[in-house]
Amino acid sequence: MVVTELWTKIVLWLSEHAPVTAAALRSPVPPDLAELEAEFAVELPVELCELWACCGGTDADVLADVLPPFYTPYSAAQALQSWRDHRKNWTAQWDRPACDYYAGSPGSSFHPSWIPIAGDGFADELVVDLRPGPLTGCVLEWEQEAAQVLRPEWRGVAAMLADVLRSLTEGVPAGHSYPTVTEDGRLDWQIR
Repeated sequence: MVVTELWTKIVLWLSEHAPVTAAALRSPVPPDLAELEAEFAVELPVELCELWACCGGTDADVLADVLPPFYTPYSAAQALQSWRDHRKNWTAQWDRPACDYYAGSPGSSFHPSWIPIAGDGFADELVVDLRPGPLTGCVLEWEQEAAQVLRPEWRGVAAMLADVLRSLTEGVPAGHSYPTVTEDGRLDWQIR
């Protein structure tokens, strides 16, 4: 329930301080976790399942930069569609991606065990890394133009949300980004 509690607190903060961003978020549609695990061919971690149980993403083509530095959270259906798009775009390397074996290690092609959880509206995404190893479940930043991930941004979904909540409530950075709210009520992350 940690993820649900953190997400609820983030949404409450947004409702009070960044209402336009809060209004863009949708209620979740409970995903069929067995179906997702079968298609992804991995066991989904509890934190990710919990995120999709409480976060419904946004409507198509609506950005709500809840996650730094400029990422809109995905619903389970949006994550699945993004993963399928990667599978189609990376067909030649899908079975043998140019990535190290262990979770949290660098890669220079999309790995089938990376599950998208948020996007920037273009092609970069935050992904949960489900490769084996001690960092399984960490959150990476996939950079489409460079076709790479470098290092974990957070140890897991709960750590990411805790960092975001702390940043919003204390005005401190989350990673290399500071939260600001625009005059029209949108959350905006400033990279410094």
